[in-house]
Amino acid sequence: MSPHRPNTPLRVAVIGTGGIARSSHLPALRTLADAGRVEIVAAVDVDAHAVRAFAAAARIPHASTDLDAALAELRPDLVVLCTPPAVHRDQAVTALKAGAWVWCEKPPCPSLADFDAIEAAERGGDADPYAAIVFQHRFGSGARHVRRLLQEGAFGRPLVAHCQTTWYRDSAYYSVPWRGRWATEGGGPAMGHGIHQTDLLLDLMGPWSEVRGMAARLVHDVETEDVSTAQVRFANGAVATVVNSVLSPDEVSRIRIDCERATIELTHLYGYRNADWRITPAPGVPEETAAAWRDFGADEPSSHLAQLRALVDDIEAGRRHATSGAGGRATLEFITALYKSAFTDAPVRAGGIGPGDPFYTQLHGNAPGWAPAAPRKEEDHA
Repeated sequence: MSPHRPNTPLRVAVIGTGGIARSSHLPALRTLADAGRVEIVAAVDVDAHAVRAFAAAARIPHASTDLDAALAELRPDLVVLCTPPAVHRDQAVTALKAGAWVWCEKPPCPSLADFDAIEAAERGGDADPYAAIVFQHRFGSGARHVRRLLQEGAFGRPLVAHCQTTWYRDSAYYSVPWRGRWATEGGGPAMGHGIHQTDLLLDLMGPWSEVRGMAARLVHDVETEDVSTAQVRFANGAVATVVNSVLSPDEVSRIRIDCERATIELTHLYGYRNADWRITPAPGVPEETAAAWRDFGADEPSSHLAQLRALVDDIEAGRRHATSGAGGRATLEFITALYKSAFTDAPVRAGGIGPGDPFYTQLHGNAPGWAPAAPRKEEDHA
């Protein structure tokens, strides 16, 4: 595939036409298409009726059930994966080998081994096609503002943090066959629900060094957990707690970071605006300083659109996107470490999970009580 030509729209193929494609990806793509930044050239889904209906409703010219054929015929610049996590590895590798960039919905893939296989399919240069993960909470104006102030040291050292994704999912949610299973959903709330808040915490706090986790099945009849907690130590010395739950009727998503000179708080549910952030200065901080901290500028909500706009900018500029490569892997490594610590009752250090470790290839790590039950063999009565 030839490199993308500057000043021409990125040709985009949407893979998977379910709820996340309709509710989040398609509106973002339409907005950038109206601005001349992208052109949606194809939709692909294993369900022929669903993909034809999706393409017709969105006025997408090509509908297909064959990813390989669509890539070969239409040669898109960007492939957007809105499919279940179990197929992300194969689809991402296929798209990368066809010369397309990939933007992959979360969870990115079921294991670090899968992530590394995707990255190995990249050609290596920043201007070459790569795979990036949908971590849209990094890209709202609020996160950009707070990230800059933290990196500049305006708040002093980060000391204590809390990351909370406490949501509610009833039994009807888990009646869908692929949910609550390691092979198809990729994990419980640590992986499938809290991943966005966790990613934002790690993006703001910097590298983590150690995690001590706990997990439990308290309500739902599932393979995965339905609640998890973790204690985290960061490389800068700060400590944090992380809570992920699908058992919480009063739903909230929250991050709090206590620094030497201020407390930063974000409280929302599925997406934030500038007004959802609060900065409380420590005693003695001049009012004019605090007022400058509270000036977030123009409001850009966290959204698929905010990230897609940044991704298209990066592709056109020939640079790495923040959630590709190591920038995306760090969050998956943290979640893997949380599971390993919870299931082995031992602390896990950053960089400690690699080839040969059972948690490198499967998030349950074949741990007793957490690994999927082996299929029962029919007794031979012959």
